[in-house]
Amino acid sequence: MQRGFSGSYDPDDVRFLLEPIELPPTDVETKERLIQSGAVHYSEVLAPEEAPDATYLGLFEDSVARNGGRVARDVAALAKALAEGPPTALVSLARAGTPVGVLLRRALRRLGVEAPHYAVSIIRDRGIDARALDAVRAWHPDRRLAFVDGWTGKGAIARELRSALADYDAARGTRTPPFLVVLSDLAGVAELAAGGDDYLIPSAILNGTVSGLLSRTVLDTTRLGPDDFHGCVELRHLAPHDRTRAYVDTIDGLVGAAIDDAAPARWGDADRAACAERTRRLMADLAARHGVTDLHRIKPGIGEATRAVLRRMPDRVLVADPAATESAHLVHLAAQRGARVEVWPALPYAAVTLIRKLGAAHAPWRAPE
Repeated sequence: MQRGFSGSYDPDDVRFLLEPIELPPTDVETKERLIQSGAVHYSEVLAPEEAPDATYLGLFEDSVARNGGRVARDVAALAKALAEGPPTALVSLARAGTPVGVLLRRALRRLGVEAPHYAVSIIRDRGIDARALDAVRAWHPDRRLAFVDGWTGKGAIARELRSALADYDAARGTRTPPFLVVLSDLAGVAELAAGGDDYLIPSAILNGTVSGLLSRTVLDTTRLGPDDFHGCVELRHLAPHDRTRAYVDTIDGLVGAAIDDAAPARWGDADRAACAERTRRLMADLAARHGVTDLHRIKPGIGEATRAVLRRMPDRVLVADPAATESAHLVHLAAQRGARVEVWPALPYAAVTLIRKLGAAHAPWRAPE
């Protein structure tokens, strides 16, 4: 029998190859100090996740109404492109990739193509979960593996994927091409993308309540055995606030209306090169302007900027237009968390978050109410 579970998704949509564990949450400030001091790796600690307030949830619903159609068109274009290729197994990178993987599985089925879908852990500086990958390869030895994520920021996870798969293949004598599929490839590092624009993908706004009621993946060797998959925490306390199935059902309905007219996504070398150069220039500019030596503190793009404010201790949030509906949720979050919002009209992305460097002068940290 296959191991795995489906969280709060329909069991037919995805199988998480993760080990549910119990891991007490660590408050955000303590977590940040531990990570920045090097005492722990970020994958060993989790901040608490609470239900979004009514205002924030309203911003999420607005984003679905505003951008759901674009997500659906992008999913349809990606599905058309995947359907042209060899038989595929979808391997979503938990968590952000999972809603996209679910939508791709459903879209492919609309096209008459069956693509099994799994969600596995990949952790920066720790690699992909090799045991989960072993399982997928054993179950589907003749299928291409399409690794699915929501978006790219500065390309860190894409580089981790390439490095991890190279190590995996070297150790096992296998060949696993790093075929990364995303909705928006800001960094120009994906093999297949629907585009490179920085637009708000609604699932970026919420955490576990739009991702199967699961935490970010963790790798705590004190709680996981040598044969276990990477871990996660089930967020049962958020069940009354879960939007997981409602979100994918809503977008899937829009995919159904878009898929007949969708053209297959095409993402070529010129597209990737243009996005990569834009990101390189932005990162260099931000590092110079703000004296940042650790580039992990820069989170470019509306998706990464949002996740950073939700999980980390933000120092400031840069936006191209503070009145734009695309960044309204981020301005709301920044106010809750005591982060400055700075306007940079020439910003090539909708938003960027800079993580606070501990010890630097800044307004006191305020936990969200």
